[in-house]
Amino acid sequence: MIINILRWAAAIAIAYAAGKLVSLTKLPSILGWLIAGIILGPHAFNLLSNEIINAEYYEIIIHIMECAVGIMIGNELVWRKIKSYGKALVVTTLYQSLGTFVVVSASFAVVFYFAHVPVYLAFIFGGIALATAPAPALSIVREFKTKGPVTDALIPMAALDDLVGIVVFFTTIAVVAKHIAGESVSFAIIPIMIFVPLLIGAAVGIPSGFILKKVKSKWATLAVLVVSIIITSAIGYFCNTHLMQQPLLNFMTMGMAFAASYANIVSDERLEEIEKLFNPLLGFSMVVVILNLGAPLDYHAIMGAGLYTFVYILFRALGKYFGARLGATVTKMQPTVRKYLGFTLLFHSGVSLVFTGIAVSLLKAAQPESAKIIQGTITAAAVINEIIALVMAKKGFEWAGEMENI
Repeated sequence: MIINILRWAAAIAIAYAAGKLVSLTKLPSILGWLIAGIILGPHAFNLLSNEIINAEYYEIIIHIMECAVGIMIGNELVWRKIKSYGKALVVTTLYQSLGTFVVVSASFAVVFYFAHVPVYLAFIFGGIALATAPAPALSIVREFKTKGPVTDALIPMAALDDLVGIVVFFTTIAVVAKHIAGESVSFAIIPIMIFVPLLIGAAVGIPSGFILKKVKSKWATLAVLVVSIIITSAIGYFCNTHLMQQPLLNFMTMGMAFAASYANIVSDERLEEIEKLFNPLLGFSMVVVILNLGAPLDYHAIMGAGLYTFVYILFRALGKYFGARLGATVTKMQPTVRKYLGFTLLFHSGVSLVFTGIAVSLLKAAQPESAKIIQGTITAAAVINEIIALVMAKKGFEWAGEMENI
């Protein structure tokens, strides 16, 4: 175990160094972290082996780090800040999420019809395509200190997008399960996945907010934050492992709800102090979470990428971009949001791999060929799409004029 922890520590150090090297080219550091994860993971140099990745201590620490990353979203969900954007954000999120579902499903329906592949798979691909992984985009926001309407819209939308994705994906899976096997998937799982993480985060965040309002010293503030994050993660881990058949609760959502709770209790000045104190821990958590996102990705999948991968990446990007643009136009958001928000919404590897695993588990017994199509396509897309998304997200912020550190 000690050897494995040392190997993991070495992988983190290498990823950090890779990020620094990549940043010299004016590209986001996250690209270095992600590539380091792919190269150091089980499919390449195996410094981060399957033994490490599957270890319980590794999983627990990753969940704590994911919870910590969620704080960056939650700190921005202050009612007095977002109330003017509220309706517009919800409407734009629905346009780009549901638009992506329609575009991806329709494109695959046409391709599968002519390829004599079951057309219902098209809707599974549509459901997988919805969700946006917030951590990569947030790391760019943090590194380049982006400020402006696109940044203001992206941060809360990253949270809303995943909630819509959960509803659509599990509704689709329930319908498909009934179609192929006559099995019923309970719709009760949808509100559980949405509301339980929010309740866990709020249950810890509200009392923490009143404590953070009173304590003044830096060390006491950090102690409250760290202990609260660990408590939040521990409750979530217990629910995932003991109260649910599958570990489906999202720890980043818990961290978001935790931070949003205390952020609406403390003053703006106090919130700014908390953010500055937490920044070093947030930076470390970002490196660990992105390294973990990259580790399971198989670079060999790039070689095996074919028509389905191309269709998935292209039409998902079109759905995200034009859905966001249409939604922002309908709600009369700023011109830069209409033009460039969609470029920041292309990340998806972490959430898509979870959804893919669920879909493959459902199909592998009754429709093994269909399961292979989904797994192969999304694995290849997860590698290729993330690199494209990194470049396009940075360009989106740059074109919007919100890049400070370039």
